[in-house]
Amino acid sequence: MRILLVLMLVLGSVIARAQTYTGKVTAVKDGDTIEMLVNGKAVRIRLFGVDSPEKGQAFGEKARQYTASLCFGKVVTAKQQSRDQYRRVVAEVYLPGGGSLNLQLVKAGYAWQYTQFNKTREMALAQTEAKAARKGLWQDAHPVAPWVWRKQRRSAAR
Repeated sequence: MRILLVLMLVLGSVIARAQTYTGKVTAVKDGDTIEMLVNGKAVRIRLFGVDSPEKGQAFGEKARQYTASLCFGKVVTAKQQSRDQYRRVVAEVYLPGGGSLNLQLVKAGYAWQYTQFNKTREMALAQTEAKAARKGLWQDAHPVAPWVWRKQRRSAAR
C-alpha cells in the first residue's frame, strides 16, 4: 500500500510537470507573471527560471510593460515545470513564433536568470550579453536583484 501511494505521488508530480497550457494572455501582473485564458478558465503563470524587478522596484514597471508588449492579447503556450507556494503554474512560455518569453526577458535586460532554478548556459549567456550592453535594468549603476529586494523589504517590515 505504501509503495502504491509513493508511485501515485511520483506519477502525479510527473504528469503535473508535463502539462502544457495554450491560451490567450489576458493580463500581465508583473514582468514575470502573466494570466492566460485556457478553456474559459484563468490560469496564472509564473515564468520559470527568471526573476523580474518587482512593482515599486527600479525597472519593475518597465519589465511589466515589456512583457505585455511581447505577449498581451496573444495566444501562447506554457510548458509547466512545477507549481510555486502560491499555487501558480511555473512554466516556460512560448510566444506565437515559438521563441521563449522567459529567455527574451533576460536578453532584453528585464529579468535576471534565477540560478536557484535555472542554470542553463543559454540563459547565462543572455544575461551576460544584456549586462555588457547595459540593456534594461543593467542601465542602473547598482541593480538590486528582486530576491534581495524582497528580503530587504521583509526585514524592514519587521
